[in-house]
Amino acid sequence: MPKLWNETIEAHRRAVREAILETTWAQVSERGLTSVTMSQIAEKAGIGRATLYKYFPDVEAILSAWHQRHVAGHLEHLAKLRDQAGDASERLAAVLQAYALIAHNRGRHGAELVSLLHRGEHAAAAQQDLVNLIRDLLAEGADKGDIRVDVAPDELASYCLHALAAASSLPTKAAVGRLVEVTLAGLCAHG
Repeated sequence: MPKLWNETIEAHRRAVREAILETTWAQVSERGLTSVTMSQIAEKAGIGRATLYKYFPDVEAILSAWHQRHVAGHLEHLAKLRDQAGDASERLAAVLQAYALIAHNRGRHGAELVSLLHRGEHAAAAQQDLVNLIRDLLAEGADKGDIRVDVAPDELASYCLHALAAASSLPTKAAVGRLVEVTLAGLCAHG
């Protein structure tokens, strides 16, 4: 098969997969997890049921794939913030602010959906990547004297993630900002 044909087929498959993921998320967000069927997804995505089943066995598998892609995007965004210019404290503040807003938005999805999406190996691996990202910034800040050294960076990273998880229940982005400020204050080296 010519290379151009293979690229066209792969592009079509990616487009179909994207349509399935986005349609499923839109339907679940609008109607709720238990109200969405594979037939409805196929119809809304503009594909046949047989085609849908070639890609995914059930709604849960589609949501898992959507979530993996979504989390990868979040981690990529946080890594860009970590890698931007500036000192470690500034970059840490940017990462924690962005993570808190992610947690804030996650709180809008409902407990059942959050529980479904945040289980499994991909979620555990993403959580560890997040801990490592924050830990490394904390260690860099500690080396420069900006971050406390009486608590190990791994423990401080865990503290940050647990503290900022509270953003999921906060009513406004301003409240999220205040939570980030309090969390950052707990990380500062004391004169």
